[in-house]
Amino acid sequence: MPTTTHPRNTDELYQALQDNDRRPYGRTRTVTAEELVEAAEQFEDPLALVRALLELQEAYTYGSEPRKSPVVFARLLTLFDEQPDVFDERLRHLLFWRFKWVAGALRALPEIPLAGLRQWLTEMRHRYEKAGLDLQPYYGQAYLLAAHLGEDVTPAYELWAARARSRLSDCEACEICDRARYHLQAGDDERALRTWEPVLDGKESCQEEPARSVSYALLPLLRTGRTERAVALHVAGYRSCRRNPSMSAEIGRHLEFCALTGNEARGLELLAENRNLFDEVDSPLELFDFLTGVEVLLQRVELLGHGELPAAGYAGRTWTVTGLRAEVRGRADDLAARFDARNGTTAHTDRRRARLDRAPLLDALELTLRTRSLDEVAAPAAAPPARPVAEIPESLPELILRARALDEQGHPDAQTCWARLRTLAAARDYTHPEDPAVGPLVRLRADLLADEANRAGNKDDFTVSVALHEEAAGLYEDAGQPGHAALARACTLLAAAELPAESDDAAGGKAAALTAAHASLVRLHEETAGLAPHQEARLLRLRATALGLRLQASGQEEHVAPVHAEVDLLEAFAARHDITAQISGAQMLRASTHAIRGDLPAAVTALDALLHRLRDHGPAWHLPRTLALRGRLRLGLQDPRAAHDDLAEGLRLAADWPADVAGTARLHADLAEVLMHLGRPDEALRHLTRSAELDLRGGSRTEAFCTYSNAAQLSLDLGRVEDCIALLDSLLAEPDVTAGELDDRLVAQLRLTRARALHVGEDLKAATAEFVALAAESAAWDDDPGSHAMIAAETAVLLGESGEFGRAREAMDQALAAHARDPRHEQLSNCLRELARHRAQQQGPDGLAGALALLADAGRVADEARAAGYEAHGRSLDSALAYEHGRVNAYAGAYEDALAALERALALVGEPGAEQDRAGEWAECVRLAGAVEGIYLERTAPALARLDAAVSRLTALGHTAESEPLSSLAARLRDEE
Repeated sequence: MPTTTHPRNTDELYQALQDNDRRPYGRTRTVTAEELVEAAEQFEDPLALVRALLELQEAYTYGSEPRKSPVVFARLLTLFDEQPDVFDERLRHLLFWRFKWVAGALRALPEIPLAGLRQWLTEMRHRYEKAGLDLQPYYGQAYLLAAHLGEDVTPAYELWAARARSRLSDCEACEICDRARYHLQAGDDERALRTWEPVLDGKESCQEEPARSVSYALLPLLRTGRTERAVALHVAGYRSCRRNPSMSAEIGRHLEFCALTGNEARGLELLAENRNLFDEVDSPLELFDFLTGVEVLLQRVELLGHGELPAAGYAGRTWTVTGLRAEVRGRADDLAARFDARNGTTAHTDRRRARLDRAPLLDALELTLRTRSLDEVAAPAAAPPARPVAEIPESLPELILRARALDEQGHPDAQTCWARLRTLAAARDYTHPEDPAVGPLVRLRADLLADEANRAGNKDDFTVSVALHEEAAGLYEDAGQPGHAALARACTLLAAAELPAESDDAAGGKAAALTAAHASLVRLHEETAGLAPHQEARLLRLRATALGLRLQASGQEEHVAPVHAEVDLLEAFAARHDITAQISGAQMLRASTHAIRGDLPAAVTALDALLHRLRDHGPAWHLPRTLALRGRLRLGLQDPRAAHDDLAEGLRLAADWPADVAGTARLHADLAEVLMHLGRPDEALRHLTRSAELDLRGGSRTEAFCTYSNAAQLSLDLGRVEDCIALLDSLLAEPDVTAGELDDRLVAQLRLTRARALHVGEDLKAATAEFVALAAESAAWDDDPGSHAMIAAETAVLLGESGEFGRAREAMDQALAAHARDPRHEQLSNCLRELARHRAQQQGPDGLAGALALLADAGRVADEARAAGYEAHGRSLDSALAYEHGRVNAYAGAYEDALAALERALALVGEPGAEQDRAGEWAECVRLAGAVEGIYLERTAPALARLDAAVSRLTALGHTAESEPLSSLAARLRDEE
């Protein structure tokens, strides 16, 4: 199926070639280039064919198809020999430049004899000499061939490196990389890194750089102790080459870097992201480097005992690490043998062995905000290791009795016992012990169901919890355990009341459901005879909990006293029977009740007493959650330092218990919030990511992704753009995301943050593509037009930044239409002004009419906001609009209109006072007015008077930073007088 319309004339052909040049390298671009060559052959215009062939060779070269590139170049060379006049200076330059491309392609093909490679270099030298060109590029290719063969490269290197660069030399960045690799091969890491510095610092770049240099520099950076630099370059460098067939060797080196820094799990993640490379890389040399890097990773994973893990490999079958490693090893060994046979050396086998024999450079290195171990990948839902639990009894009767005894106490170790029993009972050969103390099998099945129901309830999966508790109640009755059956039914009542209410008044409906549940719990309690003390205490706890939840749902003062009454009953009963866990539970409920009604000091006082009791009498596993609650309350009382102390201690103690029991994920999240209040955002970011990963491993995936979304936004706010993108790339690759199982709005938020990060990271093309896709998807959000308005408006700004003002206007019209349904006054106004600025800035006078039309739309949005009583969070929409009128007119050369608009802006902003909020905006209006007046309208005297007066006023008010740009402008105007 053709990918482009067949051009009818050369004008259409040239336009199609230009359009294809904007596409990323890959099959679509290559197939289109092939079609355009066929089209060019139909015209009697050799120039059209030359341009089409040049485009096709570029597509083959950067699409990793070296076998086809020399064939296309041969046609170009023939055309040059037959019709040299067709080649102007630019085309002639391109032709001679690409001799190097062919030399590289031939090196990459082991089926090309070594004599053929040398013959091509001879041809290149002959052609350069005949054309009167400098031979430095020829000597560069001779050096690269020597390095490829594994010969003594020093003579060839000196012949090349000692010569001055010429117009046909490789770009500065590529030559820097080749010189650095020479020093690297000689074992001089420091000199290699010094050589690489201009490229790694971003001062020199090209199509392949700095991505290629970064991939080579990672290990020497580690070996010389520059770990932070290596991490930053890995994150940024990987993103610039991922999924790109022409950079598969670089991907292989990034995988190797992961394997040698304790990041094997990330390596497997990146391998999965680049699975396409197994089938899309047509260059044997690139494939050799890629496969060797893959094998370094897989070998390391297997050595760590995880050979059974799934791995992304060749299409058509499912792979484990062990299976894929064997396949990769065979293919890479074959490629090495083919190159060595062609070259007459053992260089490729030796290089491969050296990479595979490298020992890890670091046991652990945090590469991204989401660092995981192989153990976590192998068991993603497993809780993190806590303190060692008591030894699990080998005897089955003892294990069952131990589990029940621990469960009665509410002890966390009960979970481990139930998990072990669940495994044993599910086995085909399970035989239940005939022990009266243990009871029948149906009792054990009821116990296991009750434990599973409680775990579902803890995850707010109340539908499942209700069903399991009901089933457990029936089995307990069959087992002759009426007390346990009553408890299971009580849990069913409370879980059912927690189900979402179907009424319009959700809070009222839930409060009513909890009132009914409490009444039923009281009846159940009164009607059940023979309850053991621990069972009765749990029923009382459920009664008190129902009323506490009702208070939380309603917030009504009349619901406070009933909670305290039930808590008093619970505490008195638990104290009478010395049930420490329920005494603690009662006191926690009392403190929570104070907090819900807004009496935070009383809540803190209650928690002080509870913490004193817990430290003296236990249970110790209640300490982390109690400290967490007191920390949150202290933050509410504006004491973040005390809150930090509580939460930090809670987190320390939580390490002794399973994460779900101690509430470890919530502790990390709360600590992150407190750290933000304390001005320590980088620490907060670490706690956010730890909280999210704990929730993810605990099965609370929506909560985890929400927390990760906050972490991504925080990392972007901190300027850690590459960290933000790497985190989001990892999350968006999660199986439930790719399968469409996660909430689509949450996924859209992750993608939106990523698109914004790409924009901040100056990857305008990728950012725009993502925004356009999100705008198209969000157009169908009939229940949330406001979000679509925001996304479409931001999309319009990016399209405008790219110069696509037609598409930008269409996107902005969609945003305005959605805004009419669900207003987003400030966001729309900001985007309209920014788009107007881009248009005037890029198009000058020709773009003024379009820019003013956008500002007119912004004016209507401001009018709507004023009529609706909306107050902007940032600058006033009216003053910001007047300022933008000034800037837009200035860009378009309408200086009188610009100055008049800026005068209006100054009037709207008003004279600055001692407060900081208006001083900056006012000073910027004065600065631009002074520039328009003094520079463009050449009215120096009034401009200086304006600036001097403003500087005096700002300085007198203490706004020295705001006055500095004005002083600089005034000095410039005086110098130019």
